[in-house]
Amino acid sequence: MDRLRQRADFVAAANGPRMASPAFVVQSRARGDSGPVRIGFTVTKKVGTATERNRVRRRLRELVKRLDAASVRPHHDYVIVGRRAALDRGFETMFNDLRSALSRLERQTQSPSGNTTRNATPSRPRPTE
Repeated sequence: MDRLRQRADFVAAANGPRMASPAFVVQSRARGDSGPVRIGFTVTKKVGTATERNRVRRRLRELVKRLDAASVRPHHDYVIVGRRAALDRGFETMFNDLRSALSRLERQTQSPSGNTTRNATPSRPRPTE
């Protein structure tokens, strides 16, 4: 698995389907090329100080290292957005959350309706005065 490094790839994954857990959010996007699976990590300043953000990032990288290749889909990009709960959540629990999120993403993209975008609320017409 390779790493995502360019901002455009992160933005493209942000527009795809996503699954949330208490410790992180997994965003994905299917690529048209035949390259390897790429994974990116991001942790915002809202999570805490630089030390805390780095600790969250290290924990997320370790989760991905222990992940088997069958859990991710080929030719996809994944972005894992760390949350503050990743500091205190048990590692085994986070690992199970990650596997669950990836399998739910796979089921969502294989849905028969063909809707791979996020669940958006339909817009309602504004009332007129």
